[in-house]
Amino acid sequence: MSFDFEQDRQDKRYRHYHYLQRFSHWRMILIYLIVILCVTITLTTAIGNIYISPLEIVALFGSKLHLCDLDVPYGHEVIIFQVRLPRIIMGILVGFALSTAGTAMQGLFKNPMADPYIIGIASGAGVGAALSIILLPYFFADYTTPFMAFLGAMLATFMVYNIAKVGGRIPVDTLLLTGIAVSLFLSAVLSLMMYLAGHDLGYIYAWLMGRIDSPNWQKVEITAFSVFVCFFLIYIFARDLNAMLLGEESARTLGINVETVKKILLVLSAFITAAAVAFAGTIGFVGLIIPHITRILVGPDHRILFPASALLGGIFVAWADAGIRLLDALLPFGEIPIGVITAFFGVPFFIYLLRSRRQGLL
Repeated sequence: MSFDFEQDRQDKRYRHYHYLQRFSHWRMILIYLIVILCVTITLTTAIGNIYISPLEIVALFGSKLHLCDLDVPYGHEVIIFQVRLPRIIMGILVGFALSTAGTAMQGLFKNPMADPYIIGIASGAGVGAALSIILLPYFFADYTTPFMAFLGAMLATFMVYNIAKVGGRIPVDTLLLTGIAVSLFLSAVLSLMMYLAGHDLGYIYAWLMGRIDSPNWQKVEITAFSVFVCFFLIYIFARDLNAMLLGEESARTLGINVETVKKILLVLSAFITAAAVAFAGTIGFVGLIIPHITRILVGPDHRILFPASALLGGIFVAWADAGIRLLDALLPFGEIPIGVITAFFGVPFFIYLLRSRRQGLL
């Protein structure tokens, strides 16, 4: 009996040591990603039609925080704080939101090819945005299109949810197929609206391809509040998602209400995605490739996967937007939609996923 007690105590010590070691590893990963994000903000702020030295940017940040007292040209200060920084922060928030939603969807569907738009969010947001551009261009001033895009995304989600619901349960396969069907239907509606749009067609098309062109700080604050609240609510269910990866029956034996978790994660993922697309349009492939890359780097545990994926998504979108501004400064073609840049990275990766699944590597 004493031997069993001693063995149990040693097992507890080993588990505790293993947990502390893993926690320390996770903490270092997050510290590295936060440092990379800070460096990304500094370097991407320097990129544009007017080059501003990163040292000058750091000095300006330091003067704002009262850490140093250096003279910076007022014109550069306006460019940084009123033009570039709101755009960069908005891009980071969009990447943060889409990566979080993609991580939740891939865990929920147990499929690495799932993304935030799989349940019709993109098509619903597109229909709402097109409707506002054609019929309600000045109803809420600058907020008409974001509000209608958000409303359309949420309505599409609830439509998919209610169609897929069978006897109070949401079969994952049914949800996936329903999302595809509703998305195709809304895409047809959107195509008809674009055909009838006339002179508004160019603006609708630009919105659908994704655009983080000139957000103000008020838009950034609205997006940040929505995204961070949704993120923390989603993160609460990280352990539940870990258990559901073992199978729904196994999760139920651990006391998890699987159907309730599905409903809550579905709504929260739709909400955080809608908050992102409201001001930035539909930016594809971020929620597909970033969670999968992060999973390769840190493993499948959602307790680290959610924050690491969110930070990496923000870094990715910030650099994608910086690439657009760099091309705009070098080439006379105007700004390329950010969705084009993310698609250049996303499509090859999606093909890789398809080939890997066919070969049984995933």
